[in-house]
Amino acid sequence: MIIVKQHVLRGPNLYSSQPCLLSVIDLQELRDHTTTGIDGFNTQLLALLPSLYDHRCSVGQYGGFVQALNNGANLAHVVEHVTIALQCLAGTPTYLGRTHEVQGAPGQYRVVCSYESEHVAIDACDLALSLVRGLATGADGLAQQLEAGVAALKDTAERHAIGTSTGAILRAAVRQGIPYQRLTEDANMFLLGWGAQQKRLQATITGDTGHIAVGIASDKQLTKALLEEAGVPVPEGVSVRTLEQALRAARELEGLVTVKPLDGNHGRGVSTRCGTPDEVKLAFERAREHGRTIIVERYIPGDDYRILVAGERVVAAALRRPAAVTGDGVSTVRQLVELENRNPARGEGHTNILTRIPLDGHAETTLASQGLDFDSVPETGRRVLMRGNANLSSGGTAEDVTDRLPPETLAMCVRAARKIGLDVAGIDLVCEDISRPLNGRNGAVIEINAAPGIRMHEYPSAGVPRDAGAAIVESMFGHQDGRIPVIAVTGTNGKTTTTLMIEHALRQAGIATGCTTSEGVFINGAEVRRGDCSGYWSARTVLSAPEVEFAVLETARGGILKRGLAFDRCDVSVLLNVSEDHLGLDGVETLDDLAAVKGVVVQAASGAVVLNAEDERCRAIGAGLDEKVERIYFSCDARHPALLAHLQAGGRATWLEDGALMASDGHGQHHVLLAAREMPSTLGGCAQHNIANGLAAAAALMASDLGNGAIAAGLRSFVSDARHNPMRANLYDVNGVQVVVDFAHNPAAFRALAATARAMTQGRTVAVVTSPGDRRERDFQQIGQICGGSFDTTVFYEWESEHRGRAAGERAAMMRAAAQAARGQSAGVMLESDPSEALRLGLSQCRPGDVLVYACGSSVSELVDALRPVDPVSAARIDATLA
Repeated sequence: MIIVKQHVLRGPNLYSSQPCLLSVIDLQELRDHTTTGIDGFNTQLLALLPSLYDHRCSVGQYGGFVQALNNGANLAHVVEHVTIALQCLAGTPTYLGRTHEVQGAPGQYRVVCSYESEHVAIDACDLALSLVRGLATGADGLAQQLEAGVAALKDTAERHAIGTSTGAILRAAVRQGIPYQRLTEDANMFLLGWGAQQKRLQATITGDTGHIAVGIASDKQLTKALLEEAGVPVPEGVSVRTLEQALRAARELEGLVTVKPLDGNHGRGVSTRCGTPDEVKLAFERAREHGRTIIVERYIPGDDYRILVAGERVVAAALRRPAAVTGDGVSTVRQLVELENRNPARGEGHTNILTRIPLDGHAETTLASQGLDFDSVPETGRRVLMRGNANLSSGGTAEDVTDRLPPETLAMCVRAARKIGLDVAGIDLVCEDISRPLNGRNGAVIEINAAPGIRMHEYPSAGVPRDAGAAIVESMFGHQDGRIPVIAVTGTNGKTTTTLMIEHALRQAGIATGCTTSEGVFINGAEVRRGDCSGYWSARTVLSAPEVEFAVLETARGGILKRGLAFDRCDVSVLLNVSEDHLGLDGVETLDDLAAVKGVVVQAASGAVVLNAEDERCRAIGAGLDEKVERIYFSCDARHPALLAHLQAGGRATWLEDGALMASDGHGQHHVLLAAREMPSTLGGCAQHNIANGLAAAAALMASDLGNGAIAAGLRSFVSDARHNPMRANLYDVNGVQVVVDFAHNPAAFRALAATARAMTQGRTVAVVTSPGDRRERDFQQIGQICGGSFDTTVFYEWESEHRGRAAGERAAMMRAAAQAARGQSAGVMLESDPSEALRLGLSQCRPGDVLVYACGSSVSELVDALRPVDPVSAARIDATLA
């Protein structure tokens, strides 16, 4: 049993709307074994992982998976369920899974499991495979392997866990519809929102938090000076660097003092109620472990409170109590702490609601002040303090007191945060009665935190929980969802051209755009990345670009299958067509399979979907959508029954009628957008496929509320040439011969090209043709048949870099044979291995007025290279056009 391929599907995908791990597993020598055919397999498996009893499986009821085991399940199906169970044991619960046999590959299965942490999921799948293999082959030590493996999974989960406070903010963002993505696995740093609406977040520091403000908050002495200037009561104190200075400061303050590091946090190195020189000395030494400059300030009697300010208001207030345990007359302090630390609510650091109580030097000192040590047995009911400070990060607890704050204190806290310059602040104050206005006699502000933890407000030990995360999100976004409009374009043919048409019209209307295509990534029309950029990572590039106000994303089959979508939803989806292409790859065997992949994009639409009325599979996908999603049809056939029925029902649509692009507003009004011949990309109205692309683009723009005038202007000014849309109906004149260069690479595209060429001339049509090597024999034969039956002359050639596992000359020979069969003769069908020679041969067959189609080349430069020896003037002219 091995994993032969694995993809992390981070967005909506073919199997689920949530992230999934896809593993292709080859059972190898175990492919004919089932769970009932291996002695003791089921019994041992359920003994190892009793939680499998809970799995409902496809039966949909408790014990469903056990029923499948007893009926004889294949081992890949077992790996699926074990992977899910292991993720749950690691503390990252999930439930969705599917297993399907790979068609044409006996013993191989696609195993899909949802996940909460992709790192845990990958490791869990590896462990599941090892355990199932071990059970099937009678390996020893599986219980020990499971124990060690689960411990490792838990460690992985903790290392990649989102902090409690950050998690509360992210959950609030999701509730408000705000998308987010993690920017780094090593820190709780996230991007919330898209494009120009995005905000950054690290822990509880937002992108609006100023660097200077954070620096001020980190300098406790400067913070005190600014607060005092703002009329906020603060404790008297000084900064010191030596023990002698600390002792002198304590004497001058004449009473109990607090000693703490100048730039500490989370209560580290803080000692309170220091009165004697020895206490000051010990406190100074502890503080020096966390900083060189130490603050010695007057101790303020009272309770410890944390006030959370977000934006311009107080969000929550909590009374913080120091870590403590209660004696039972039997257990030692050490045992009481160990018992309390087993509370599921407590964890390490900030990963849980509460933090484990440490047994360290600070705890030892605090106990000594109460006449105790770790081995003392406090009497029943005695409350034993374990800390002098009340920070949750050192094991403290919190009680919500938000409703007890008087208006004066609320205003003072907001003023304090504004004085420091923080948009989100945790204000620590000490007072004897929080319900009374704060002044020098009733307490003081101790410090201000730039990255306040909010778990004490979200999960108080007592009192009313406060949605602090939502308050911080509101301070960042108001009531907006942080999104920019997104149009996703998919289909077999025309994706790039349609995407560029939409982007061009939007940019012409003054909107800052981001665009992905199979040619590259473009921001406001400028190329920022070159290559096939129609997948997940390229879409993320656009969605994370801070200048982008509108995203138009070509979304191809490969990216959907390998990574899923880069967005949870889009405003408009465009499905152009579904025809044969890339079949036999990645489990996509039939047109219905391909339609299902394209349907992932359609199902992600939240506002509208644009569908080809002439394509039955497009219509079928649209029919299965939620009624809240608008369906907008486009068609080059004004009399198509599906279009007419849609219009009759009051639906919006675009269509071609009497040579003009038309649009219906859904209220019975039909509008002329422009004549098809006015669109340069239609080659004078001859390129029907680009008319269809223009209709789809117009429908998408209409769904995005762009006016008819702006739509027409965009389509009228869009040029499909080598600079703006290379290899897609690019037109050149070579001594009177019209040369159309296009990246046609499937049967439907060749039909469209042949129809375009015939519409452009009364003379001869010649094609110079190849196809990528990873297509099926049937595809080569269809291309050959189309070319043989549609063009007067066809020259087939091959690219050396495009063999993709086939023998040199194999695919060209198949296309030539099919073309000859379609013509019933060999005349007019030629073969030339070298691309430049093939172009020269094709041009030699042409006279002025003819049309030559150059299909599936790698770039227009091949045409230039072919022309240089025989027609340097035309070559130079095309070269200048490219430049």
